[in-house]
Amino acid sequence: MKSGSELHISYLSAHITTIVSVTLVLLLVGIITFITLSSERETREIRERMEVSLVMNDNVSDVEAQKLSEQLSGAPYAIEAGYIGKEAALKAWQEETGEDLKGLFGVNPLSPEVYFRIKADYTSPDSLKAIASGLEKLPGVEEVVMPDSEMVESMNNNIRSLAIILGIVAIVMIIISFVLINNTVHLSIYARRFTIHTMQLVGATDRFIRQPIILNNILAGLISAGVAIGVLAISLGAAPHLGWNDVAHYISWGLFVCIAGGMLCAGPLLCGLAATFATSKYLNKDYDELVRS
Repeated sequence: MKSGSELHISYLSAHITTIVSVTLVLLLVGIITFITLSSERETREIRERMEVSLVMNDNVSDVEAQKLSEQLSGAPYAIEAGYIGKEAALKAWQEETGEDLKGLFGVNPLSPEVYFRIKADYTSPDSLKAIASGLEKLPGVEEVVMPDSEMVESMNNNIRSLAIILGIVAIVMIIISFVLINNTVHLSIYARRFTIHTMQLVGATDRFIRQPIILNNILAGLISAGVAIGVLAISLGAAPHLGWNDVAHYISWGLFVCIAGGMLCAGPLLCGLAATFATSKYLNKDYDELVRS
């Protein structure tokens, strides 16, 4: 039989082991969440880099083009609408080609151009086609230049495949993490199985035995979540200085608070549930079964 001090050391060691193990698992879950959210936001930004241009008729003035760009800026599918006036278009043409069109024709032959970027939710080929049909009906619009449909379809397919792969990996890793938490808590209670049996022999009720074990594991889960959140917060704060600019760009502190809140709930909840099931298991075993287990 172990002495009281030996049992105390054993329980403390098991408690520390649980905290360390659950902390590492929650860190893994947090990193997976960071990667998944960063990938989702990156794919959204890639979609929103696509630009639509409206070539206006020659008789459309810069003022009219500006008004149209302001109108489009309020459209549900548009981001950052703007326009290029006749003189700006002429200057850009001369800088790009070296040709003086105004000197050649005697007048500026170029027309204003209105442009905007497409929101990610409207980048499917069908949505782009519907948008183009509506834009072509606007007064003064000569031509609508849309992103190539085959390129858009190929990009959407690649992004969809990447999202599915990342989603499967994330789900598998999270399931593995939850199993690891359950096994860690189970092992810590396994070390106390004879103490549980002894308490039953002296008349302790199941609730009396179960309650402190569950509370201790909930506390362990809370401490683990706090440590994991602290490590992730330090990493996020240091990301720009370590060259992890993508992480700092896609994971805002507001989003981090939401992730941290989820971890603060998940750690104690999972540890508490695992402790409840594991304790119930050993409460229903007799001494011979405990020896053989």
